[in-house]
Amino acid sequence: MQSPAKRFYAFLRLSLGSAISVALTLVGLIFVTFAVGRLIPIDPVVAVIGEKAPQEVYDKMYKELGLDRPVYEQFITYVGKVAHGDFGTSVFTGHPVAEDLASVFPATLELATIGILIGVLLGVPLGVVAAANSGRWQDQVVRVLSLSGYSVPVFWLGIVFLLIFYGKLDWVAGPGRIDIAYDGLVEEWSGILTIDALRAGDMDVFYNALSHMILPATLLGLSSLAYIARMTRSFMLTQLNQEYITLARAKGASERTVIWGHALKNARVQIITVCFLSYGFLLEGAVLTETVFSWPGLGLYMTNALFNADLNAVIGGTILIGAVFILLNALADVIYRFADPRTA
Repeated sequence: MQSPAKRFYAFLRLSLGSAISVALTLVGLIFVTFAVGRLIPIDPVVAVIGEKAPQEVYDKMYKELGLDRPVYEQFITYVGKVAHGDFGTSVFTGHPVAEDLASVFPATLELATIGILIGVLLGVPLGVVAAANSGRWQDQVVRVLSLSGYSVPVFWLGIVFLLIFYGKLDWVAGPGRIDIAYDGLVEEWSGILTIDALRAGDMDVFYNALSHMILPATLLGLSSLAYIARMTRSFMLTQLNQEYITLARAKGASERTVIWGHALKNARVQIITVCFLSYGFLLEGAVLTETVFSWPGLGLYMTNALFNADLNAVIGGTILIGAVFILLNALADVIYRFADPRTA
């Protein structure tokens, strides 16, 4: 068995390797977005000045954007700007893209965080129960729920939610992030409206924001629940078929101890990875949900940018999503090493 010092140095070495890997992946992501920006059939000059601008205006803007320089110089300049958080100006909003992203991303973060909490807190236990009762009615119910979560279109389910729970029953608030009557009453601190409302002590704003968030967050939670429950079931079935489980049962361990104490403990590393990946998918895949519920987050922002051929906004949002995915993977890797010291 390794000494604590050796384990620490091994972990430090692996962490340094992970940091280098993250840096290289980010550079690769920036290169891909640069290439896409040059290959996509949208003239960035026309996107800025319009189609009816005189030729001399076009030529001036062409030089200002640096498009007259060699491609490698354009890439170096592009990397430098991205490193300083400069993604250009949005044609649609007229604001710097970095400011727009900082404004809309907290709304998506708030929604996705509640969604992943729903998915993890319900999906993991359901997956465990399904595996422990493989082939029985409990397993069949969980499998049907998981299949439904994958098969039912998000936009259709979102509209049904609105029609039933908002339009018919009036249990929750409708589209948007907050009612107009409460808009601007709370000072923006974190950008996450529920946290800002609690910080300000304004419970009316908090409950109104929470009411608006229930339906879209539940919709995201159901989609992540389906994936997490299915993968948890698969991981647990693999563990329950191992020899150490048979040995534990032969020694008289209770079924509860075998399932929750032994099998789940050994499957937790894979489940952690799945949960982090699911969180990343929620952060970047909430486009349809945000569109249906008019949620002013990153998904709706990028949808509007695509419809308006706002290349700077699309590329900036893509880099942000890619960076989030990379950082979540790195964080999952760190937690993986803490959860399973054998990998250190």
